[in-house]
This record gives sequence, structure tokens and C-alpha cells, in this order.
Amino acid sequence: MALATTLSVALVGVDGYLVEVEADLAAGLPAMTLVGLPDAALHEARDRIRAAVVNSGESWPSRRITVGLSPASRPKRGSGFDLAIAAAVLSAAGVMPSAALAGTVLLGELGLDGRIRPVPGVLPGVLAAAAAGIERVIVPAANAREAALVPGMSVSAPGTLRALLAQLRGEPAPDDPLSELPPAAPHDVDGEATKHDLADVRGQTEARWAVEIAAAGGHHLYLHGPPGAGKTMLAERLPGLLPALDPGPALEVTAIHSVAGALRAGEPLVTRPPFAAPHHTATVAALVGGGSGLARPGAASLAHRGVLFLDEAPEFAGGCLDALRQPLESGEIELARSGGTVRYPARFTLVLAANPCPCGRPDAGCTCSPMARRRYVGRLSGPLLDRIDLTVQVGIPSRTELLADAPFVESSVVVAGRVAAARVRAAEIFAGERWRLPSEIPGRELRGRFAPAPGFSAMLEESLRNGTLSVRGIDRALRVSWTLALLAGHRRPSLDHVRQAVGLRMGIAA
Repeated sequence: MALATTLSVALVGVDGYLVEVEADLAAGLPAMTLVGLPDAALHEARDRIRAAVVNSGESWPSRRITVGLSPASRPKRGSGFDLAIAAAVLSAAGVMPSAALAGTVLLGELGLDGRIRPVPGVLPGVLAAAAAGIERVIVPAANAREAALVPGMSVSAPGTLRALLAQLRGEPAPDDPLSELPPAAPHDVDGEATKHDLADVRGQTEARWAVEIAAAGGHHLYLHGPPGAGKTMLAERLPGLLPALDPGPALEVTAIHSVAGALRAGEPLVTRPPFAAPHHTATVAALVGGGSGLARPGAASLAHRGVLFLDEAPEFAGGCLDALRQPLESGEIELARSGGTVRYPARFTLVLAANPCPCGRPDAGCTCSPMARRRYVGRLSGPLLDRIDLTVQVGIPSRTELLADAPFVESSVVVAGRVAAARVRAAEIFAGERWRLPSEIPGRELRGRFAPAPGFSAMLEESLRNGTLSVRGIDRALRVSWTLALLAGHRRPSLDHVRQAVGLRMGIAA
């Protein structure tokens, strides 16, 4: 009997845990059995691995092979275990020294010709390995830059199984172009961040101001108006006003995109806030995540630390929109499926855009009845709208308004400078706290240590009594008042800032 062990990583959402891959070769009819709750993709690994080994010039053991994946009580998914299983089998057969794989995690899918193919989720897998004390990983060449983002990790990225065997045996690398790390594809991240300029939006002074507030404080925005007024243009320019991601959030965002298989070639680290704009026919699973077995991330998680834009919001299914209520409060999504429960971060800035009625025409040409208008706008539920901080009526500007607004139009670079300055002030004021942005200040703190100027309570009590603001709405208005103060260079909101914040929440020009 021959036994060998290698290590790999299994993912549950963006969290991973080490999996011990054991290969036992015993006398009996030639066969290969996988145990340890493998899924369908893992069951198919038997044929992939055998073909890869043979086509790499090695002999497949004519023994009874049992491969165990431990912990056996937790489900294992995907083809990323191929490389670890192949290495365990070959090590048990004496083809490679077992000591060469000690303390090493292997991730990768094997092609029938022996190529090591890329797999999703390498970054969170390597992060989990580092947390478990592993200092060396072997990954596909296409995932090497992604794995190298983890500090202190030694990354090896052979292109083929043949190259890996030569490396572990201490032999010269084979003359195989697939063994070389491919050059990074050019990707102009800065160009993408600046191709949408806020200066392109004319005649929408109030809406541009609301977008700047949303960017500075991380506030949710509702743009309401007829087609052609500039709602989509405004939403597309919001990410360009946001500062680049800090190293910690950048790794967090990259891990989500890695699990989803959404990382772009040549961009192993997501450094700019992401922008997700799902179509209005998207399902609940596409929006918040889902799928059989273990749920995969949806658009809300892919927009983590960035912007989620829902154009034609009333056209979305009601269940889709209401599914956003939990992440808007908690900043994460918890999904329970048959394969287990996963949690994905989902702290995004929500931008809703809606026409005033089904026909979308200006008032003079509208053919919709009052009931049709109410029914259309009513598709956005009250609890969802109560979580919106800024409401802006976006009208179609006249020629006079376009000409009058021209001298006041500013580029995204200028506005982004003010946003960055406001965030620096916020970081100074909130130093030592568990939040960084005004939109994240807890309600208790808003009425305690971080309360606005004296007298704000009396101003808001009237709105609470007449029903124009809910208790949640008051807290959100206070958070917006903090952003207004920071943009103005103040260290605490005044009563005027609170008054402006209430007007912006209710859709009244401030």
C-alpha cells in the first residue's frame, strides 16, 4: 500500500478552508474512487487527471486508487482540486518526492493534454492558505499575478503538469512555451475611470450636486425624470468621482470578482470602485446572488465598495428590488442554499433611475392615466425608498438653461478633488471609529457624540409628526448633513446643513 497527501483549498463564498487530499494506492482492480462529498465537476476529475498524466509522459498507476478529501463532512466544489489530486496520486506512485509538496497548497484545473488551466477564486483561496500558515502555493500561470497579491506568499506557476513534475524533481524545465508566464494584457484602468466626465452633463446643476454628495458620503440616490434628461449619464459618472480603493478594500473587492470569475486579464487587483448596472430583466439570483449548491455572488456583491445602478428601476421585479433591503442596511448578503450558507460583502452606493410614468413622455405629451402613473411609481416599495438618502427630480433642460449652466459646469477631476478632500476630513474626524464615511455613522452616535448643532431635534420632530420623515429617514438626513458639512469644510453640521439634507431627501431643491 502507498499513501501520499497534498493540500488544496475549498471556498464557501469568499471564505476558504484547507482541504487535505489523500491518495491511497492498493492492490485490486484498476479504478479510482473519490470520497469526501465531491460535486459533479470533481467526479469528472478522474478522467481529466488520468488523461493529463498519460499525455504528460507519465504512467498511470494500474492499482486501485482511493482519493479522500478531508474534512469529509464539508462539500467540495469545482475543478480546482485537479492539480492537488494528480500530485497526490503521482506522489503515492513514487513518481515525485513527497517532501517536495510539504506545506504547499495546489490549485488548478488540468486539461486533457496536461495544461494547467486557470480557475476562479484563486485570491480568496491563497488568502485562506496564508491565514492557515501556508507560505507556498502552486497555481495556474494565468492566476499567478492574482495569487502574488497576498503578502509573504511564495507563488509558483507552471504552465503544464510536465513542468510541475520537472520542478518538483529538481530537473531542468522542459522546453514548453506553456510553462512560461504569459505577459499581462494591457488594460487602461485610469482611462476607464475618466472616460465619463461630469462636464458632459449640462443643465442639471442640482443633479450634479446630488451626485457629488453621494460620492463624498456614500449615500444612495434616486433620480426621477423623463427619458433623455441625463439620469444614466449622471449615474455612469459617479464612479469617476470616487477615490481609488485602499489596499484592504481592494483585496476584498478583488476576492469577490475572483470567485465570480469576473477579473479582467491584466488587472489582477481591482483598484477602482466597481460599477454594476444589471438589466431590468435580471432575476433575484442575478442581482443578489444565487444558484444551486453554494450560491455565487450577484451584481450587488460585484458592486461592493462601488456603485450599483438600476436603470428603469420600476421595471425590475418587485422581489428583486426588495431583496436589496437587507444589504442596504447591513452591507452584506447572506444566502442559504442546499450546499450551505454563504456570506458576500455588499456595501455599495445604490443609484435608482425611473421615468415618471410608463410612456415616459413629458407632461404635455403623456397619455397615461393618473392611476397608471401611481401604479408605475408604486412599484418602488416604501421600505426601499425609505433607505434612499437623496431624491432628485431630473427635468429636461431648456436651451436657456443649457446656456446659463455652461459657465458652472465642472469636470470630474475638479469634483473628485472636492470629494477626496471631504473624505480626508471625514477620516480625521472619525479617526479611531469603526466607520469611515458619514453614511456609516450609527444612529446612536448621530444623536450623541456626532450630533449636529444644537436645535436640530426640534427641526426634525415636526417632520416626524407630520409623517414626512420616518425615524430611519431622520438618521439618513443627519448623515447627509454631515456630508454637506464636510464638503463645505466644516467639522460639524449646522442647522442649515440639516435643513438642506431634509430637502434633498424629500426631493425638494436645497
